[in-house]
Amino acid sequence: MELHLNIVGWLLIVLALIHVIFPGYFNWKENLSGLTLINRQMMVTHTFFIALTVFLMGVLCVTSAKELVETELGRKIVLGLGLFWSVRFVFQQFVYSSKLWKGKKFETTMHVVFTALWVYFSIVFLKVFFEG
Repeated sequence: MELHLNIVGWLLIVLALIHVIFPGYFNWKENLSGLTLINRQMMVTHTFFIALTVFLMGVLCVTSAKELVETELGRKIVLGLGLFWSVRFVFQQFVYSSKLWKGKKFETTMHVVFTALWVYFSIVFLKVFFEG
């Protein structure tokens, strides 16, 4: 399972770094211009901290896979991470509208890719917890 934690770790680091392109890709300058200052700043701030959290999850998995598998504290941490990514999967399926991706090749591909990632992350973390 340490190998899978390392893979998950590197995927999380890449995912975190991808957040850098969000403002340009999603045209935030124009699309967020109608929001109040507090809402614009919250969007940017929350995106930064989500990226930072995902990055730190990745670093934890890459640098401490053995401890996550072999220690009681590690198993508690992976339980939390497994629940986090399981809830993220639920949001992917039931909170985001299918209107955002259905009938659009790139968006459908991304929906499938991210669904697979959230499932993979959830399975790895929960498997480490339950099989410890």
